[in-house]
Amino acid sequence: MDEPRIKVYGSATEITIAANAAGLRDLAERLIGLADPELRDGYHEHLESGINLEDGSISLILERDDRV
Repeated sequence: MDEPRIKVYGSATEITIAANAAGLRDLAERLIGLADPELRDGYHEHLESGINLEDGSISLILERDDRV
């Protein structure tokens, strides 16, 4: 399987998350994890350029917010 590759970029009015198939699976697994009934409101994950995201990406926070 390919290495997950995710890039996040955008403007003031639009954000794009582009990923290869492995990257999309990685994001899906993170989102499913955030939906776990054992987790509480406010749980979140930070994805950062050069670490979880491709270089040049803007940071991305995935957050569980049960008030939304």
